[in-house]
Amino acid sequence: MKILAPDIGVEKALVAEILVKVGDCIAVEDSLLVLESDKATVEVPSTAAGVVKSILVQQGDTVTEGVALIELESASQTLETSTAEASKSEVAQIKAKPVENEPSAQPAQSQVESISQVVDVKVPDIGVEKALVAEVLVKVGDQIETEQSIVLLESDKATVEVPSSVAGTVESIQIKVGDSVKEGVVLIQVKTVPNQTQSTSEPSNDLVPSANEIGSPPSIVQESTVATPQPLTQAQESDNAKVYAGPAVRKLARELGVVLTQVKASGEHDRVIKEDVFAYVKTRLTAPQFASTPQTALFASGLPALPDFSAFGGGELKAMTRLQQVSIPQLSLNNFIPQVTQFDLADITELEAWRGELKEDFKKQGISLTILAFIAKAVAYLLKQEPYFAGHLADDQKSVLLRHEIHMGIAVATPDGLTVPVLRHPDRKSIKQIAQELAELSQKARDRKLSPKDLQGANFTLTSLGSIGGTAFTPLVNWPQVAILGISPATMQPVWNGKDFEPRLMLPLSLSYDHRVINGADAARFTHKLTELLKDIRHLLL
Repeated sequence: MKILAPDIGVEKALVAEILVKVGDCIAVEDSLLVLESDKATVEVPSTAAGVVKSILVQQGDTVTEGVALIELESASQTLETSTAEASKSEVAQIKAKPVENEPSAQPAQSQVESISQVVDVKVPDIGVEKALVAEVLVKVGDQIETEQSIVLLESDKATVEVPSSVAGTVESIQIKVGDSVKEGVVLIQVKTVPNQTQSTSEPSNDLVPSANEIGSPPSIVQESTVATPQPLTQAQESDNAKVYAGPAVRKLARELGVVLTQVKASGEHDRVIKEDVFAYVKTRLTAPQFASTPQTALFASGLPALPDFSAFGGGELKAMTRLQQVSIPQLSLNNFIPQVTQFDLADITELEAWRGELKEDFKKQGISLTILAFIAKAVAYLLKQEPYFAGHLADDQKSVLLRHEIHMGIAVATPDGLTVPVLRHPDRKSIKQIAQELAELSQKARDRKLSPKDLQGANFTLTSLGSIGGTAFTPLVNWPQVAILGISPATMQPVWNGKDFEPRLMLPLSLSYDHRVINGADAARFTHKLTELLKDIRHLLL
């Protein structure tokens, strides 16, 4: 089947750019090439689906209406050819050896190979805008299973392993360690093996990929997907309109955030072609992706550059951990949050005595019962009564989004830094269940086994210093949340009971909050209610 030049309203036109290559699978309406005339530049779409068998024109050729441009082999023809080859193989096997009860595996293998497809495995929703590739866990040629970890990503205060969505053979790896990626970016390409029982009588839709999969070499896909383009401004769009380029190139420039005036043209008459855009993007990506991160944070904070300390003994640069680096943009958001901290003390003398009674029994069940489990339960109880503390300031700055469920972030210290997995529905769970899940989440965080889902959806955060030390601190509100509770080590203190001083175990609490949503009086009432709950946990049963 041949694709002919359509009527483009002129007598003849020049082949400015060929958008496909031999062997490409194309769908109906996919662009094949770009034609230029004195007054117009148009993309010629395909009138049929199939595989490009041959290209009958060259760049620079002059063509007229009805001239053959591309020769296609239809999808049905491709499948019939594969099926015929499989049948021949089967006949040969039958002749070569006695008939067996089980069918030969060779025809099936031939069939599978003919309809196997290369699938892009992309970054899932990890709850943050971007993340850093910390480690690639597979290599080209590896056989992988569904849900097998393929890449280790470090995002804002978290390290997660990304599982594969398909099983098969790793065809190519589209990223490298140090790359900045976001949701939807292609990580690896996997050649899958479909169900071998699939009928060969029906053409497979897998033979017709999407337009995004057509005519792009793997190296180009890698460079374009790793990029994190910014939308073009109106002025940049205006500049692009002045550059000599076809519609497909202009669309590509918009998708990649490229200003065409900065691209070196290599086409006829200084025309910018797709390869020029890809080459430009490739040169921009030669530097490490996070090289600009400190600069971004610096701009947001408004801090000047460091002075020269050479006259004072000098110094040396020591790289921060990747987790610290990717946390900088998130932490810089606190520059825009009017944050206040409310301090209070909770008498946990009786609570600690009760915990001591339960601890041994829990230990026999393999559960570590910490004071944090009681605090999480008490805070969850309060958040149902005080929903604004678990809400979010709306984008219009005139309303508050009140959440229907409680999901509590629990800060966990790891060798790489602080990470914040999420405890789901603590208000619906017992102290025992909370203690068990806290232990599991902490272990997963230290083992780098947290999934993206483990880090998403929190609307309040607890952070505890444990037994490290200190009397109080100011935890930073984790946007888009509006409150966070810090817990310092409990100490024995003399407390006046009306007659004399008696030793009581006092727990310091530090509640930081977004003053745009929560006022000081509400924060003080919140911590006071919390101290009353912790003083006598039986209030939770009332």
